[in-house]
Amino acid sequence: MTELQEVQITEEKPLLRAPGAPDPGKKHTVETPYGVVTITIHGTPKPKRPAILTYHDVGQNHLSCFDTLFHFEDMQEIIKNFVVIHVDAPGMEEGAPAFPLGYQYPSLDQLADMIPCILQYVNFTSIIGIGVGAGAYILARYSLSHADTVEGLVLVNIDPNAKGWMDWAAHKLTGLTSSNSEMILQHLFSQEELSKNTELVQQQRHVLSNATNLPNIQLYWSSYNSRRDLSLERGGDITFKCPVMLVVGDQAPHEDAVVECNSKLDPTQTSFLKMADSGGQPQLTQPGKLTEAFKYFVQGMGYIPYVLDKKLSQGGFVLHDAPLPLAHRLSVQCRLRGREPLPLAHAVPEQRGGGTSAASPHHGGVLLSAGPGDEAASHL
Repeated sequence: MTELQEVQITEEKPLLRAPGAPDPGKKHTVETPYGVVTITIHGTPKPKRPAILTYHDVGQNHLSCFDTLFHFEDMQEIIKNFVVIHVDAPGMEEGAPAFPLGYQYPSLDQLADMIPCILQYVNFTSIIGIGVGAGAYILARYSLSHADTVEGLVLVNIDPNAKGWMDWAAHKLTGLTSSNSEMILQHLFSQEELSKNTELVQQQRHVLSNATNLPNIQLYWSSYNSRRDLSLERGGDITFKCPVMLVVGDQAPHEDAVVECNSKLDPTQTSFLKMADSGGQPQLTQPGKLTEAFKYFVQGMGYIPYVLDKKLSQGGFVLHDAPLPLAHRLSVQCRLRGREPLPLAHAVPEQRGGGTSAASPHHGGVLLSAGPGDEAASHL
């Protein structure tokens, strides 16, 4: 077994905002059977490496959804090894004009079917996908139909289920008293964030109130609410064929949906990161902890040979310094502050078939606790 070393990490990390420091990226428009899609490409191709492809949520574009995460200093360690392709859903790119009245916006399935055109355009054969909300669903749908091109998935706030009749009725009733913009805010943020009217909530409300492409956003929102059930089934034919990391904030609006998704996936291929104090948008509120978890996720795939001893978030991690096999997708042992380390997965075999983890009552893959001051993570 590779030697372990203790690493102390701190959450306080500056974002790379110095003029000229971040790669500004190159924008391209790609023709697809379902319309034109805008992509932004960062980096240069690396031999035998997949691209990291991102897809944003409703009410956002790639900048508002991922800029904080991808400009976080320690994320540069990771993305320097890959080309990054940010996808803006049709009509969501900055400065996009409103679609004409009567425009037929693509379904989420059709948005997923645009991705092969994007990969053909950039001449890539495989990706590591990072999606949030609607974007997570789109990447999941794409992965189910193009499994041979997806090497890993990070799905934040995914809801794999179609809206049932009760959900549909509740949505209609809410629509009688709330605007589409307010419903989108309730989709993006926790009730606590909305009641406190946090800075992120204020910023998002301002964006929606002043968006020239608000009709486009409403069309994307409508497509999301009309999504089909992914019909995932543990041990069944419909499941992901690649490593998956599920991410959700504690008390986030999609917490229950992500927990249910976790219960439907292969626990030996799935890790579950539930982040305390992160609200509905953990990639914006806790970029350091998500960066750290993503680093181990990619390291487990063999693309980063070792983890540098750097201070990233509060608490301590125990790290392997070599690529990990599939069964150890995240090379970290979790220790909650003031408590004994959580047992490793191989030490609790009865939990791997759907029992409870030592840190959570949720079923399925391993829970990675990422609360403030906690020493986050676990073996699979």
